[in-house]
Amino acid sequence: MKNWFTAAVMVLGLAGPALADDALKASLAGAQRAPANAARDAWRHPYETLSFFGIRPDMTVVELSPGGGWYTEVLAPYLRDRGRLILAGADPESIEAYSRLSAERLKAKLQAQPAVYDKAQMTVFAPPAKLQYAAPGSADLVLTFRNVHNWVAHGDAVVLAVFKSAHDSLKSGGVFGVVDHRLPADRVQDAKASSGYVHVAYVARLAEAAGFKLAAASEVNANPRDRADHPGGVWALPPSYANKDIDRARFEAVGESDRFTLRFVKP
Repeated sequence: MKNWFTAAVMVLGLAGPALADDALKASLAGAQRAPANAARDAWRHPYETLSFFGIRPDMTVVELSPGGGWYTEVLAPYLRDRGRLILAGADPESIEAYSRLSAERLKAKLQAQPAVYDKAQMTVFAPPAKLQYAAPGSADLVLTFRNVHNWVAHGDAVVLAVFKSAHDSLKSGGVFGVVDHRLPADRVQDAKASSGYVHVAYVARLAEAAGFKLAAASEVNANPRDRADHPGGVWALPPSYANKDIDRARFEAVGESDRFTLRFVKP
């Protein structure tokens, strides 16, 4: 009975720690969130996702590549009083203009609401050269959302280095939480994951090579309507609509991508 129950709850996306406390719900309902970001909750399931990863308000949490801060808006107020948030973001001194602009935008976002973000710590994450974004063994959680496919474009060695950096940053028993666009197992993943979709097995293999153990997988961010075969890749879907008005109604009906949600543990 115990083995059947464990398998069943993993399929349902309920395996692992109990749902987080009301503080997380309060953060999700907070005025600090941009309305356009909050509108994505129906697709991204932040409450269920963070609960699955076992988040608590007294943890040290690293968000790898926070981008525009979609999850940062939730994490920062939740962790502000009792925990610690490290935003391992783009390099403001990068030779790439896009990276510099990304770092500037995130910094401006934090500075605009000091009552929410004043305790969030910005560090640099620029693989493969700059991967010392948190002290070794200091983090309870390292989280990354829809970023692995970007690292794949730089080669398996870079993905492995990123995963190892997460492993090094975590305490023993710490969790590495990964969400990304799922490529069906019967499709070929090209060397650069150019569609934006990646295989679950690929992520699991490299995470295990970095020293992690796969503890659980959740279907909370699954979308069976997504066939992962769109012209222009995952970016054809909302909210990007990379193909603009071409088949927009069809892509809107699909919704956001089918995603895997994996919880790895550092032994």
